[in-house]
Amino acid sequence: MGCIQSIRCKPKSFRDSIIVLEVNTSIDSNPTSIDESSSVVLRYRTPHFRAFARVLVPPVAGKETWTIGWIQACNHMEFYNTYGNKGMSSWELPDLRDGKIQAISDSDGVNYPWYGNTTETCTIVGPTKKDSKFSISMNDNFYPSVTWGVPVSDSNVPQLSSIHRDQSFTTWLVAINQATSETLILQTIRWRMRLHIQVDPEKPLGHRALLNEPFTQEQPQILGKNEPIPPNAMVKPNANDAQVLMWRPKNGDPVVVIPPKY
Repeated sequence: MGCIQSIRCKPKSFRDSIIVLEVNTSIDSNPTSIDESSSVVLRYRTPHFRAFARVLVPPVAGKETWTIGWIQACNHMEFYNTYGNKGMSSWELPDLRDGKIQAISDSDGVNYPWYGNTTETCTIVGPTKKDSKFSISMNDNFYPSVTWGVPVSDSNVPQLSSIHRDQSFTTWLVAINQATSETLILQTIRWRMRLHIQVDPEKPLGHRALLNEPFTQEQPQILGKNEPIPPNAMVKPNANDAQVLMWRPKNGDPVVVIPPKY
């Protein structure tokens, strides 16, 4: 009986005791907005992806430090800006494009592997005597600038005729032990952002661009079964530092306009 009692009284491990009380995720219902106030670039702003979780952590017995938060990776990226019959510029992630990696980190570039370190994470330093509840949230959207003129030309004559973008992400709610790097995946979310903007460069500024479908985005999926985190989602470089802007002319060889930052 003594053995059974001692087993029963043994404190649960962090892995067995952490509880996700609530997870919500959505993409705002508003359509992508287009800004033609600049004579140099078209800007657009997509709706926000949002993720929110409430987590319950029972008392931590040992001298352990755990961080709980959101980690995000890009799984797929198409981002083409077409300039009539001249060609297209394309933001590309070469290793992802060529199938060398499954995903690339979408960290803020400072707090790897986390998406951010304000509302996006919380840290528990043991030992603790009471239950702790934490709210962890993140949001993401696109707000780029696309030149009206061909990016490899000195001329700023408007020739932009369409913008196509289709990106997919996986977002994980994760707990990581700071000393051992033990990683617990608590929740997995998949989401996608698509847009198509048609542009008539002959029209006056302010009247050139028109948003095509989809006007509203597919809502994110909370997966019933968690997915593992690919190694590249945890380390440098992140997508912002790895992306390359290419010019792909209708005739001739591709040109690197903006090289990667790493």
